[in-house]
Amino acid sequence: MNIKQRIIVLLSEVEQGKFSNIALNEYFKENTLSPKERGFITEVFYGVIRNKIFLDYVINQKVKEIKKEWQRQLFRISIYQMTFMNSDTKGVIWEATELTKKKFSVPVGRFINGVLRNYDREKDEILEKLKNEKAYDILYSYPKWFCEKIFEEYGENTEKVLISLKKIPYMAVRVNTLKYSCEEFENLLKEKDINIIKKVDTVYYLDSGIVIYFDEFKNGKIIAQDAASYLSVKNLNPKENDIILDSCAAPGSKSVLIAEFMKNKGEILSLDIYPHKIKLIEENSKKMGIDIIRAVKLDARKIKEQGKKFHKILVDAPCSGYGVIRKKPEALYNKNFENVEELSNLQYEILESVSNNLIVGGELVYSTCTITKEENTLNVKKFLENHKNFQSIKVEIPENVLGEYDEVGGFLIDYREEIVDNFYIARLVKIS
Repeated sequence: MNIKQRIIVLLSEVEQGKFSNIALNEYFKENTLSPKERGFITEVFYGVIRNKIFLDYVINQKVKEIKKEWQRQLFRISIYQMTFMNSDTKGVIWEATELTKKKFSVPVGRFINGVLRNYDREKDEILEKLKNEKAYDILYSYPKWFCEKIFEEYGENTEKVLISLKKIPYMAVRVNTLKYSCEEFENLLKEKDINIIKKVDTVYYLDSGIVIYFDEFKNGKIIAQDAASYLSVKNLNPKENDIILDSCAAPGSKSVLIAEFMKNKGEILSLDIYPHKIKLIEENSKKMGIDIIRAVKLDARKIKEQGKKFHKILVDAPCSGYGVIRKKPEALYNKNFENVEELSNLQYEILESVSNNLIVGGELVYSTCTITKEENTLNVKKFLENHKNFQSIKVEIPENVLGEYDEVGGFLIDYREEIVDNFYIARLVKIS
């Protein structure tokens, strides 16, 4: 099968509801491909998803009706290459034409050829017009409500935020210090000729994703984890023999990190509401050599009914995920502001519930992988106003991670940070 036909199949799976990362990982596991083929498929696949609104805008300008979804996907792929990649435009048009001739007929191939040639002539004019009109929703492929929301919060920095969220992400892995060392891992990277783009403590950003196929990944010496989620756990300050609650734990990467900080001594209760995710937590724990985690199916909003007390609690709350659009670009297209408000209410309910189970003097970290104030600063501010027995503590962030502190001492890793996920972290202590 032609490589672009493979991409069309993958894009169709995402259109039908499959997560992009799952679709691509499953495909790579099932098919033997060269590094060059993997790279091309990854770039075009994610590039089309990231720029879907712009691509469809162009297609709809040029074509009255497309009866076959296959043709729309081929248009998207071709226009993406012609606009955002350093591709041979004539070659892109020729290949699209030939693929269509084989799939359908010569007349349909000519139709594809004509549309793409027409776009090639007018491409610069279309892009310039969108820039002049500041049509950021089309130019950078965002729902209009999202652009308005970003403008409301970021003003003159709106375009920078929108560009930042669409940057291509680097592979991030963390060294499991119970089994491995940073020195050993860095020696492995040198041996495999893999470059370190950025390092935050034990988290490495790399110029190759091939590490997930290494034995070191399979046996739990390294784990896929972003520095943002690592920092949320570090700010929890887990200690040996602590009793800790990870209230929204799946798939368990933060739970096992908490256990590492505790040197696998103490007790961790990891909650999730889905049985299959409980299994994921257990599998991750076993793989990483952790035996102090107890994974339980329970809604965190009901933990207060259990009465158990904890020294520390992590609330990495379910959120809109707008801070990790780089990794899950399709998340943009199936949500609206009402979803943000609903999630904000859910997050607050979880935060309020688990706070009852924290001992006096205990610490709580609230975090999300999103950037909206409703889910971040406003939630923490509301909680502090309603719970005078809690105080905020300033979050500790390394100098090489960029962002901004808010009015409650929380930290938002934002558009200024081009590598680490956009992420919010707040730290609270129970004083009475």
